[in-house]
Amino acid sequence: MAKTYSPSDHFPTIDKCKSEGRGNHMSVVTDLDGTLLIGRDSFPYFALVAFDVGGILRLFFLLLFTPFIGILYRFVSESAAIRLMIFATFVGVKVDDIKSAAGAVLPKHYSGDLHPETWSVFSSCGKRCVLTANPRIIVEPFLKSYLEVDLVLGTEISTYKGRATGFVASPGVLVGKNKANALRKSFDEASMPDIAIGDRKSDFEFMKLCKERYIVPSKAVIRPVSQDQLPKPVIFHDGPLVQKPTPLMAFLIISWFLISIPLAILRVAIVSLCPIYLSYYLVQLLNCPIIIKGTPPIRSKNSSSKQKGSARLSRNREKDAKLIKNLLEEGDLVVYAEGTTCREPYLLRFSALFAELTDELMPVAISVCTNVFHGTTARGYKWTDPFFFAMNPRPVYNITFLNKLPHDQTCSAGKSSQEVANNVQQMIASALSYKCTKFTRRDKYLALARTDGTVGGKN
Repeated sequence: MAKTYSPSDHFPTIDKCKSEGRGNHMSVVTDLDGTLLIGRDSFPYFALVAFDVGGILRLFFLLLFTPFIGILYRFVSESAAIRLMIFATFVGVKVDDIKSAAGAVLPKHYSGDLHPETWSVFSSCGKRCVLTANPRIIVEPFLKSYLEVDLVLGTEISTYKGRATGFVASPGVLVGKNKANALRKSFDEASMPDIAIGDRKSDFEFMKLCKERYIVPSKAVIRPVSQDQLPKPVIFHDGPLVQKPTPLMAFLIISWFLISIPLAILRVAIVSLCPIYLSYYLVQLLNCPIIIKGTPPIRSKNSSSKQKGSARLSRNREKDAKLIKNLLEEGDLVVYAEGTTCREPYLLRFSALFAELTDELMPVAISVCTNVFHGTTARGYKWTDPFFFAMNPRPVYNITFLNKLPHDQTCSAGKSSQEVANNVQQMIASALSYKCTKFTRRDKYLALARTDGTVGGKN
């Protein structure tokens, strides 16, 4: 029986490489898919970009080509398969839209797929280079901004008048000899990286140029690197899809999308047109539960109508504040204080002006659970937010009324408005199991959309 080929027959595996003792003088170059990343298939990341820049039709277009991409990869060449995937994803798309998706959508998904053994070696070296067949335009923002990579060498896409043509620019897809040539152009023999890491036969050409060479074998189960081990956590994230779409998942998303449109219209119409006490029950019949925890401070019928109202702190958008308003006492004030990106477990810092309005403060924490589409966007059309939220099979609103802020923690007790705001932020963060940050809503929109976050905001 013929022996099964394995890349590890040529080079030692990555677990044999020691990360201790590597200093700033050491340099490393690594492949991306299957090497620095656990996943060997780049389709999910192309699909995320396709849906973000072209919606469901672009994702469907890419999915139609998937069988041919698989045939080309297995029976023709890796280069031909990547060329077809690039064409299906990028043809006719504005270059600025591709860059926007690469910076706002992909970092979260890339950061959750880092290979622990490769990252241990890669992060221990002072000079880092990534050499990949993927288009440089989609991988460079994450690698440089979050992993502190010094140089990214990837496939260049062809453009015309600000749009991608769908073709690959010279020298072609970086696989095999093209990878080795790209490395030679960037480094002379004296400065060639000390360590090379790859995962497949097409990586051997560039690996042979380095002193130490290691292969990352494919394993059934690998636990990715945790976020706290990264040089910079991914706090801001955008994009409509919750999960990375495999070909099967992409097919299910497209199928569900067609079914969910009338369902979403019905759900949004009920919430918009029906009284709150009626819509609360109707949306639950449509598998859209609103879960209330804690005790809303309902006013007693015998209480005086002249009693001073309280301020309730909502951590989410205006529509959340309106929903809470209907659960509270007449005369209460609901303060809209957006406190999260709604994607990652981080809480944004909000304005301290609410603390000057009243000393009767009750924080309200809201978490929104979705499994297919995110119900919020920073770069897209805001009017689509409720529809994307309602298009999920079972979107869930969790509303938690927290304890009233003690009087000794208010402005009347000598606390500054910023101290009160920080205390409220910490209370909401603890309830949601989030981490507090110093970032504001404006920081979020500057990072994701290059605007100040206002309607018609300036770039």
